[in-house]
Amino acid sequence: MKSSIWRHFDFWLLGAVAVLIIFGVAMIRSTIAGNIELIELDIVGRQIIYALAGLVVIVIAASQDYRLWISVSRVLYVILAILLLFIALSGAGAEGENVRFGAARWLNIGIVLIQPSELAKITMIILLADFFARNRERIKQPVWIFRSILSTLGLVTLILLQPDLSTSIVLLVIWFALLWASGLQLKHLALFGLLGIVGAAAIFPFLQDYQQQRVINLFFPDPDARHGENYNVNQALISIGSGGVLGQGYGQSSQVQLRFLKVRHNDFIFSAISAEFGLIGDIIIIGLLFFVIWRCVRAARLSQDTFGALLAYGVATTIAFHTIVNIGMNIQLLPVTGLPLPFISAGGSSLLSLMLGIGLVESVIVRHRALDLA
Repeated sequence: MKSSIWRHFDFWLLGAVAVLIIFGVAMIRSTIAGNIELIELDIVGRQIIYALAGLVVIVIAASQDYRLWISVSRVLYVILAILLLFIALSGAGAEGENVRFGAARWLNIGIVLIQPSELAKITMIILLADFFARNRERIKQPVWIFRSILSTLGLVTLILLQPDLSTSIVLLVIWFALLWASGLQLKHLALFGLLGIVGAAAIFPFLQDYQQQRVINLFFPDPDARHGENYNVNQALISIGSGGVLGQGYGQSSQVQLRFLKVRHNDFIFSAISAEFGLIGDIIIIGLLFFVIWRCVRAARLSQDTFGALLAYGVATTIAFHTIVNIGMNIQLLPVTGLPLPFISAGGSSLLSLMLGIGLVESVIVRHRALDLA
């Protein structure tokens, strides 16, 4: 790759991502301290390996023209559909390492467990960005809007079979965000809002029991409940409150170290951050995350073409939605989901997927020479 292209590489974006990942590794180490079962799984070591692999992915993705992904997007879609169908069929009524918390989402390839639904997010961003870029003048017509959602619903249905409601919602959010960025008219916004409410009400009876309970607990919490679905939400609030302004110090929170807070290295790592670093730590982490989102949006605005702009915008939407939902469930503003805190929560597939997204954004940036004027 020519050195002149590297001159446009967004090192601020990469630096912010690197800081978040390093901090995430440190927090994972703190949250699993003293837990023999988690230590034996070498979660910290695996997170570091995935992070290093992700760095390579960023460099490779940035060095390649992002438009090349258009030619392989449909192949990736078919491969992912086959993998998701295989997981759904093999996981039905089964037990094993690919089945966790009642859902079959992981594929054992011998060396590591991968979660294809995480890669589905990036694949749909590429596929939809290409579709909307090619049909931007026709996207205001209902028939083209309907065609745009068909491919999304294909993967959404397969992911729902796992069951994985949160990832399915992410794919629908990506679809709507790219549709909106492509020129969705305001008069259609109310219609989509109404359809969303009706759809949510219609699908609620078909959700798994634990998924229904999470929604019920959000709106009708039982103040006397000490176990079950309410337990970790209550412990998360206690953890956040215990941190105060400055926090109790790294590795010093009783809520975290005595393991009152469950799933603290993944879904509820934000609560652990609050307990150990307080409000100041929360503000810094949220600021870094939104800095990453802003750099992605900036890349979208500076892109040379519509496809690149939608690609960067889709990645920004994914990171923003993950951030808002994860923090929202930690402070009991949203139902508990399995969406991790970007770049910080433990999870190799999620980390690699997000870093691939950052690599695509960097590819858009380095090929826009107008950055010299920024």
